[in-house]
Amino acid sequence: MRTAAFDAVAAGGSDELLTTGEAAKILNTSRQHVVDLCERGDLPFVTTGTHRRVRRGDVEALRTRTQRLTRDQLRSLWLSHAVAGRLVADPETVLGVAKDNLERMRAAHPRGQAARWLDEWASLLDGPIERVLEALTSRTPRFRELRQNSPFAAVLGEGERRAVLDAFGRVRHIGAR
Repeated sequence: MRTAAFDAVAAGGSDELLTTGEAAKILNTSRQHVVDLCERGDLPFVTTGTHRRVRRGDVEALRTRTQRLTRDQLRSLWLSHAVAGRLVADPETVLGVAKDNLERMRAAHPRGQAARWLDEWASLLDGPIERVLEALTSRTPRFRELRQNSPFAAVLGEGERRAVLDAFGRVRHIGAR
């Protein structure tokens, strides 16, 4: 089900208009709840005749805002932020490592879902560095899924990785008090 919902979000452009029923499926909620969100002003909409239509981008933004990250996802995000810092400091080296890793990963996973994510990484790595930084630091479901197939292994040394994870544990522990 998670994959179907993710595919529904990723399938169209952010300007695509959805019915309240389609939005409800993406948000994993009832159609009436989507109507209530529209009426409260939490989800912008337009009317087509007497029917509400919502932009896919607005639905995805709402979904991202309301979805809490698991501890593992937060830990992964912290590591990705550290990689993003290294990328900003030394883009040529970091992108070189990522491209080498990507080549090996694509050879090992020529088909299936992993190949799709690796193709997306290939496109990102050949584009503007800002898009790579967005992929590394965004909380959206699309980029969370993309990071599960990250080609940035070995960008952080073991000591640096351990320091990030230790800091994550301390900060998360302090925040839990």
